[in-house]
Amino acid sequence: MERRHLLRGAVVGAGAVAFGFTMTRESFGYPARTGPSPYGALRAADANGIQLPQGFTSRIVARSSQLVAGTSHRWHGAPDGGACFADGSGWIYVSNAELSNGAGGVGAIRFNANGGITGAYSILSGTNRNCAGGETPWNTWLSCEEVSRGYVYETDPRGVNAAVRRPAMGRFNHEAAACDPDRRVIYLTEDESTGGFYRFIPTTWGNLSSGTLQILTQNGGSLSWVTVPDPSASSTSTRNQVPNTRRFNGGEGCYYRGNICFFTTKGDNRVWAYNAAANTLEIVYDDDLTANPPLTGVDNITGTPVGDLYVAEDGGNMEICIITPDDVVAPFLRITGQNSSEICGPAFNPAGNRLYFSSQRGTSGSSSGGITYEVTGPFRTSR
Repeated sequence: MERRHLLRGAVVGAGAVAFGFTMTRESFGYPARTGPSPYGALRAADANGIQLPQGFTSRIVARSSQLVAGTSHRWHGAPDGGACFADGSGWIYVSNAELSNGAGGVGAIRFNANGGITGAYSILSGTNRNCAGGETPWNTWLSCEEVSRGYVYETDPRGVNAAVRRPAMGRFNHEAAACDPDRRVIYLTEDESTGGFYRFIPTTWGNLSSGTLQILTQNGGSLSWVTVPDPSASSTSTRNQVPNTRRFNGGEGCYYRGNICFFTTKGDNRVWAYNAAANTLEIVYDDDLTANPPLTGVDNITGTPVGDLYVAEDGGNMEICIITPDDVVAPFLRITGQNSSEICGPAFNPAGNRLYFSSQRGTSGSSSGGITYEVTGPFRTSR
């Protein structure tokens, strides 16, 4: 099942695991094929070194090791996963710091209704390799440690409430999280070459202090969720406690929309779709299954209400690529002159007309040289 050259039409198990064609609209035509972007071709790089489609502009909102403009807050190194939260008539962008030895954490930038920066501050510190995470329906940010037996921390984007460690969500090499309010569960990815795909079921929705951690298993063509006996991984890693665990090669970002959790695996350059309503698993994108694949080094992922997915590259040629509901994949933007970096933390503001992301190591190739950007333009609201 892990072979990368799979027949697109192969379907394993009715309502269980599918690779390729199904009759659901979200999966019609999977996997995505190389094609023209709905925004057109990329133009020459702008003053910030960003290639964008016609009508889009970029600006730098923060640089690692420097004060955020108009504030007394110094932006963290190695900016990684991020998300936006509504804040009155404005919004807040939160960003992880993927730094080791207790130097990790989360920073936040507050924007007014016009996009002006009105504040910046830390909402978590003293942690390790905070990679990706996920926002919750109750407006907190889950920041995940990408270390062996790492924790998930629940943080307040406004910086009012102290961050809280959530050990019930399991101790493993965490990557990202995505909340499913329909089933009241939280999906979790694991950055291991033989990693698992998890879901956490809180005892009370909205309270992550207790609950049940489960891992996806596959027996023949049947997918099942099985409880992890020891989420603390005190003697055995969580991914090795349950027979028939479904393995994924380097879990990265995940994003939930309309019964489907989309997630990525960097080891095989794939984007997956777990349909929770149908209990199916499909390949949305595989760089081996399309000609001239534009997307390699798949990493963080986000999406829009219109159905577009935006996938950032760790490596490749430093692009954020779009995957449309018509199953076309194409570059949306490209960062030039930063081949020793990776793109992290793509997230849209609440209005959907500004996209935030970071180049983790910028032009210097060092964690202290990260750059956080904003792209503004006519993002589509219909198609």
